[in-house]
Amino acid sequence: MERIVTLTMNPSLDISSSLEHVIADRKLRCNSPRYEPGGGGINVSRAIKRLGGDSFALFPAGGTFGQMLHHLLDQEEVQHYPILIEEPIRENITILEESNGRQFRFGMPGPMLRETEWKRCIGTLAALDPKPDYVVASGSLPPGAPEDFYAQLAQIAQQFQIKLIVDTSGEPLRLASQSGVYLLKPNMNEMQSLAGREIKNELELEGTAREIIEKGKGEAIVISLGAGGALLVSKEGCEHVRAPTVPIKSRIGAGDSMVAGIVLSLANGKSLGDAVRFGVAAGASAVMTPGTELCRREDTERLYDQIIVKTHEAFKGD
Repeated sequence: MERIVTLTMNPSLDISSSLEHVIADRKLRCNSPRYEPGGGGINVSRAIKRLGGDSFALFPAGGTFGQMLHHLLDQEEVQHYPILIEEPIRENITILEESNGRQFRFGMPGPMLRETEWKRCIGTLAALDPKPDYVVASGSLPPGAPEDFYAQLAQIAQQFQIKLIVDTSGEPLRLASQSGVYLLKPNMNEMQSLAGREIKNELELEGTAREIIEKGKGEAIVISLGAGGALLVSKEGCEHVRAPTVPIKSRIGAGDSMVAGIVLSLANGKSLGDAVRFGVAAGASAVMTPGTELCRREDTERLYDQIIVKTHEAFKGD
């Protein structure tokens, strides 16, 4: 298996709880909280572990919450290396309203990173020996990190012939899309933001993704479509990977589970098409689990056999 490293620039301590009713302007007494590691790349590493693989998680960490994150990852036996920073990492809170199944999710902005700190993160990745084959850079950027951080990371990846997978949003996604990353994993809203216009159908979506690949010199884009599965657009063509129908308990973690399934399959030598199919199965598995729980291996492998793929004609060269 090829080596996978994840980088999470804005990790979190995720706290989840529940209560019968959410009522404004009242003191609400919740049930016992659950504490879990959080942040895009960290969740990808956790999902890879659940799927039977291994990865190495890099992240900046400070304060008591940073220490708790380190401890929780040790408990899950996820290999990791915290890069010390001065300010404490953020906490995120998820509350389930038991009477109707609604979830309330509160995300904090994260610590203010100094220039020396975010540069140390890039330097730590560049100094890894042996070099990883795949790097997954996932999640939001904390205050202080430049919006072109992932674009800078792409330069390092190209220098060392590392395949970089980026899952983010907003301006960091736009700049990364211009930087030749191996694979981008936006959702529909993020694709419309990249295009600067409404995308009305799958044909327009495919064409927009092709333009982004050609301009940014990347290899592929995997657009997550929620219950619709995912659209894989690459230089070889386009596939709509349809998600199997599953009972939905929580959508939290589905995107990170999808990325985990994709990169683990690639690291195991699978084709990009097969990897996306396994990723869609992992994402579907995650929505079957309650609260903030990620995918389960047995569900993912079973759902993989139910995947339906619609293949489009390969792109014509200019």
